[in-house]
Amino acid sequence: MSARLTQVMEAIDATNAKDPNLENGQPAALLYGQRMSAEQARLFPDASETLQIAARGQHIERWKLPREAYPEGRAGYLAWRKAEAEHHAEVVSNLMQQAGYDTEAQQAAAKMLRKEGIKRDPQVQALEDIICLVFLKWYFAPFAAKHPAEKVQRIVEKTARKMSPEARARVLDEFELPAELAAAFAN
Repeated sequence: MSARLTQVMEAIDATNAKDPNLENGQPAALLYGQRMSAEQARLFPDASETLQIAARGQHIERWKLPREAYPEGRAGYLAWRKAEAEHHAEVVSNLMQQAGYDTEAQQAAAKMLRKEGIKRDPQVQALEDIICLVFLKWYFAPFAAKHPAEKVQRIVEKTARKMSPEARARVLDEFELPAELAAAFAN
């Protein structure tokens, strides 16, 4: 790991360690970043430094823009998601600049964090696949327990549509899903 990559990763972790929301006794954003990096290393062991940074910084300072600050409904949700992506991209870009990354690298990571080019840009798609697999591995079961089956089915279908064919195949190989949910990943 290069010195500047180490610097950015440590800065992301230090920032996320300030998350007041705890999961398993740890700041939630810090734990999420660690899970993202572990999944990135497993799925894309030869990942570019920008993909490694984007994976670790995917939820940087997520607690600063709470969902409740935006209107209910789909429009409010989408506005919140867009604001989160812009915030993540800005914070990560600044940390990269401080570590000596050039503008091109900063823009590449920001593009991934804003999810610009899913299905068209391999780096953006790689980050999306990591995000989806982390969701399924760590966050899906608690989510599913809180929501009706119809909503869970819709979320699974939306998740599957965002994933590459390779990532969907991994889901079928790595997870035991009920037939109705597994069908979303079979296409």
